[in-house]
Amino acid sequence: MEIGPLDTDLKPRATTWLNKADLLFVDNPVGTGFSFVEGGNKSLMARTDGQAARDLTALLIKLYRHNKPLQGSPLYIVAESYGGKFAVTTALTALKAIRHGHLRAKLGGVALGDSWISPEDSVLSWGPLLYQLSRIDEKGLQQCDSLANKIKAQLKAKQYAAAEKSWEDLESAVLEQSNSVNFYNILKDESSEDAAVLATAGAAVRKVGYTRYLSSKATREGGLDGLMNAEVKAKLGIIPNNFTWGEQSGDVFEALAGDFMKPRINEVDQLLRLGVEVTIYSGQVWKKHPPSLLCPTS
Repeated sequence: MEIGPLDTDLKPRATTWLNKADLLFVDNPVGTGFSFVEGGNKSLMARTDGQAARDLTALLIKLYRHNKPLQGSPLYIVAESYGGKFAVTTALTALKAIRHGHLRAKLGGVALGDSWISPEDSVLSWGPLLYQLSRIDEKGLQQCDSLANKIKAQLKAKQYAAAEKSWEDLESAVLEQSNSVNFYNILKDESSEDAAVLATAGAAVRKVGYTRYLSSKATREGGLDGLMNAEVKAKLGIIPNNFTWGEQSGDVFEALAGDFMKPRINEVDQLLRLGVEVTIYSGQVWKKHPPSLLCPTS
């Protein structure tokens, strides 16, 4: 969507990272995008960030074993939002595999874009950011801050499931107090119909908002779903005919519920202590990336 060699109309971009490096996009954890578990067996899905990291490292081991030119190139792991947690845990798992001689690669560094590394810091910023932008009033700020501090206390007590429930409550409060701000582009609002659904939906259903945001960037008929399930699926040539892109994404969210609110700050520190270069990139209003509330960078 953002850094591939083709745009959403499948036209070549003026510039591409492929001029400088090899690119590998992975639908991870299994169940996201076009990756899937046989028969929709939820027991086969990753339950923790660590399990997802081990799966991805296993893929890298096989890829590098059978592709010698890659073995001489530095490996950079790049991810955004919740993917930032996987980037960190995967880097640590990959380093272990490299040290034991299983992965024939050299880790060049990790890049994290507006990542969900510290859920506590993220939710504590929601109220003040929306207040500064005049999206909520003082009453709304008080309600958001109250729920955010509740989450902070639950995380301190390692009550991660309870913290996720409070996070859902905070999202509902934000929608109510902000006249239904769009979580993935705070310059816009959700439609009244979408807002009503999101305000009462569980977290697994709210991922629809992100899919809708991505689809809004695809100008072709059918949006992103149409693009992925038509030309891209046909080009890959290995996706079962009866499987659609993102079909199991909701199940992935539910499978990772126990890890969703767990921070990965210590893991980032561990990478730094090991001498791994960690790049943090962020910004509020990018030309290609509207300001998000979920992982704000204010």
